[in-house]
Amino acid sequence: MRVIERGKYVWLLLLGFVLCSNYMLYRTHIGDQLLPSHTNGVVLGSLFDLIIMLPLLSMLYRKKFSLKTAVILSAAGCILARFLIPHHLLEPFTAITWAGIAVEAGLIIFELMLIVTLVHYMPKVIKKVKTSTLPAVFAFPQAIDEHIHKNPIIQMICSEAMMFYYAFFSWKKTPPPGITLYKRSSYIAFQVMMIHAIVIETLGLHLWLHQKSIVISIILLVLNVYSVIFFLADIQAVRLNPVHIHKGSLFLSLGLMKRVEISFDNIECIVEDRAILESKLSKDTMEFIARDFEKIHPDLILKMKTPVKATLMMGIQKEYSQIAIRSDQPAQLREMIVHQMENNSLKF
Repeated sequence: MRVIERGKYVWLLLLGFVLCSNYMLYRTHIGDQLLPSHTNGVVLGSLFDLIIMLPLLSMLYRKKFSLKTAVILSAAGCILARFLIPHHLLEPFTAITWAGIAVEAGLIIFELMLIVTLVHYMPKVIKKVKTSTLPAVFAFPQAIDEHIHKNPIIQMICSEAMMFYYAFFSWKKTPPPGITLYKRSSYIAFQVMMIHAIVIETLGLHLWLHQKSIVISIILLVLNVYSVIFFLADIQAVRLNPVHIHKGSLFLSLGLMKRVEISFDNIECIVEDRAILESKLSKDTMEFIARDFEKIHPDLILKMKTPVKATLMMGIQKEYSQIAIRSDQPAQLREMIVHQMENNSLKF
């Protein structure tokens, strides 16, 4: 596995070489000396690099292959070519780059239509969330999926919507009863410390930076405000979403950072061996362990029969074969999981 992980960086290195070599060819004095008098062949080679090799190397690095990704990256390569290659050299191939821009424009229009659809269905989504017995962090994405086709842009917008909901509209809610994941740790204290650090850094650095560069100071201010909002939302999401059981599934979330739904009949076994729990966890293990100032270990690991799909920040999804959990009531959580597993096995 380590060899494979290292091998993927070869594609990233080649991708960087393609971009750097083309930049050097058209935007440096060295390139001016290397370009021949008849440049059509060289420009055609650069278009091949940016429209064909760029998507291919990107997908090889990410290990995700799809026609949609290839089309988007190829269109992006066409746009990049217009900025990278001088106009007088690119003129014989203008039709190719305009085709890429047209494709990119079509995709943008399609994404905008999805956003309009999201706004149209939002009242139904909100009504569905209010009537759902699931925590909002799970109910909201499920309600979105019922009405709108899954899309990365929609997932990002929904992720941001949840952040603003928890940051500004959830403070009157009281935490529901249940097993929590954060009280045995310094998670809340750590988040509050981060907010204090950001506020102090903003007050201390912003005025000085504003005199040096107004643009950079504004960008930094926006990022700092966003970070404070995120940490406030994350604190509320952790407090208001204890461990939840619904229709034969275990719902786990740790703030806005990660969440997963685990079917009890998909749990192969519960790992409680201290040597395993205190050793380094594998990359296919998702950790529901609240951040602390000292090194801590999970109380148990749920080993899955088949990998489960977890949701991370910005709606990004990834599969895991094991789930490591540290809770505030470990004995009670274990008993609850075992009881649910036994009930599910009796049904079959």
